[in-house]
Amino acid sequence: MSLSTEEVKKISLLARLAISDEEAQQYSESLSEIFDLVAQMNAVDTSGIEPMAHPQDISQRLREDVVTASNEREKFQSIAPATEKGLYLIPQVIE
Repeated sequence: MSLSTEEVKKISLLARLAISDEEAQQYSESLSEIFDLVAQMNAVDTSGIEPMAHPQDISQRLREDVVTASNEREKFQSIAPATEKGLYLIPQVIE
């Protein structure tokens, strides 16, 4: 797919980008090359290829799920100004 200079100028107008005629020509060539590459990739038959999340067949190492901290809620709430049923009480801020 080829992109003309006029199409590049129209796109730049829609995107509110100010580009010169020389820049429009350069963008036209660059974008046409990108579109050609995409067309080549789309032409490849991938019907028998299974999608993959990673190019290498690896798995993530996981650590043991071990409890490392104890429940210290009562200790923390002992220094709070006001608590009730395990919750912190604060002054009303919205009327």
